[in-house]
Amino acid sequence: MEHSESSPASHRQDSPRAGIGFARAVLQGTSFAPFLLFIMIGALEAQQSPPAGNTAATADSSTQTLTSTEQGRTPITDSFKSRREKRVEERRKAFAGTEFTWELRTYDLDRINSDDSRSAAWAIGGSAGFETGFFRDLVSFGATAYTSQPLYAPSGEGGTNLLTNNQTGYTALGEAFAQFRIDDDLGLTLGRRGIDTPYLSRNDSRMTPQTFEGVALQGVAGEGGDPGELRYGVAYFDKEKQVNSDDFVNMARVAGASVDRGVSVAGANYTHPDWGLGAVDYYSPDIINIAYTEAHYVIRMDETRSVNLQAQYTSQHSVGAELLTGGSFSANQFGGKADFTIGPALLTAAYTATGRGTEMKNPWSGYPGYTSVQYGNFDNAGENAFMVRAACNVEDRPGLSVYGLWVRGSVPQSPATQNEYDANLQWTPPSGSLRGVTFRARYAYFTESDANHVTELRLMLYYTPPSKQ
Repeated sequence: MEHSESSPASHRQDSPRAGIGFARAVLQGTSFAPFLLFIMIGALEAQQSPPAGNTAATADSSTQTLTSTEQGRTPITDSFKSRREKRVEERRKAFAGTEFTWELRTYDLDRINSDDSRSAAWAIGGSAGFETGFFRDLVSFGATAYTSQPLYAPSGEGGTNLLTNNQTGYTALGEAFAQFRIDDDLGLTLGRRGIDTPYLSRNDSRMTPQTFEGVALQGVAGEGGDPGELRYGVAYFDKEKQVNSDDFVNMARVAGASVDRGVSVAGANYTHPDWGLGAVDYYSPDIINIAYTEAHYVIRMDETRSVNLQAQYTSQHSVGAELLTGGSFSANQFGGKADFTIGPALLTAAYTATGRGTEMKNPWSGYPGYTSVQYGNFDNAGENAFMVRAACNVEDRPGLSVYGLWVRGSVPQSPATQNEYDANLQWTPPSGSLRGVTFRARYAYFTESDANHVTELRLMLYYTPPSKQ
C-alpha cells in the first residue's frame, strides 16, 4: 500500500479542523432545530427515491440494524464475546475441504534367482487416507494407512518385498502429519509423510511406498512457463518405514549402521520449459554424505518431435567416525541420457560410468542412475553401462503402452559383464467402466558372467477411484 504525504500548509483549507470550524459557525449562526429537520427530511426522501444505478447500495443500507448505542460504546450484551462462531465456521470450511483417498492393489512377483532359489508371493492390499483443508488458513492434518496381505506366500520363498521377509502380511500408519502454511508459496510439514527426491523417496514399486518421519520446509518461487519455476526445500528425517514393513526404523540403521543417526536434506530445482537444473545434498553424521546434481535441455523440432538431453552426477563418501562400513569409502557416477520423442514413440539411449572406488550406495530409496532398471542397478565400482530403450503408445488402443530395453554393463578390472533385457506392458483405460484401473506386466531377464541367469515376472493390478485421479 502506498502513502502520499503533504505538508499541513498545503491542505489547510481542507483539513478536518477547518471543517469542524465551518460546522460550528453554521450552527451558531442558525437555529439548530430547522437544520436537523432539514437533514431528516432529506434522508427520508433519499430512502423513498433511490438514485438511478445505486440500487445495490440502497439494498445494502436497508439491511443494516438500527441502534441507539453511541459509536465507540459497548453494551453488556456485546461483552465477553468469544470467537466460537468464527472458529466453527473456519473448522467447517477446513472439514469441507477434506480430501479422502483410497486405492486397491494386488501384485504378483515370481523370480528365479541366480542360485536357482525362488522368490514368489501374491499379495492384496492398498491404502486409505485423508488430508484436511487448512484450519484458520494456518494448519492442516493428514494420515494414510497401508496394508499388504498374502494371497499366495510359499514358505522359504521370500525376497519379493511384497510382504515381510518371513512372508507375512503387515499394516502400517505410514503417514500422520501436520502442515503449516507460512504463505502461499512456503509450508512446513511435521510428522510422517512420503517425500520424493533422487536418493530419498517413496520408491513406490511394490505394495506400499516408503515414508519418513521428520520435518520438512518446502517452497516455490515463480509461476512456471517462460520465467521458470524454482522449487526448494530443507528437511531432517529421523526414521523410515521401508516398502515391506510396518515399523519406522532409524535412518542410519536402515542404511546398515548399528547406531542412530538422522539425515539432513537440502536442495533446489529450477525448471524452465526448455531447460532445468537441480541439486540436492544428503548428510548423515558419521554415516554418509551424498551430493547429487542433474540438468536437462530440450530441443524442439516441431509439435511431434523433440530431443531431451539429460546429465547427472553423484558423489558419495564416508564422514565423521565412518560408522557405515567401519572405514573410509568414496564413490561417484556420471550419467548421460537422450530421449527422442517421435509422435507416439519414445526412443532412449543412456550411459553411466561409475568410479573405481566402491559401488554406489542407495540406502533410502531406489537407485536414480539412468541405467538402473527392473532388476539391476549397474553401479558396481568401475562399471560402465549402456542402455537402449524403445517405448510407444498404441494409438488405436487408448491407455495402452509398451516398452522394451537392453542394458549392458562391464567392469574393466575384472572380466565381468552384465546384461538385462526388460519388457513392459501397461494399460490404463482413460474412460468407460474400467476407468481408474491400471494393469501392468513386467518381465526381466538378467545375465552375468560366470553366473546363472535371473528371470523375473511382475503382474500388477491397481484401482484408484476416478474422482481422485
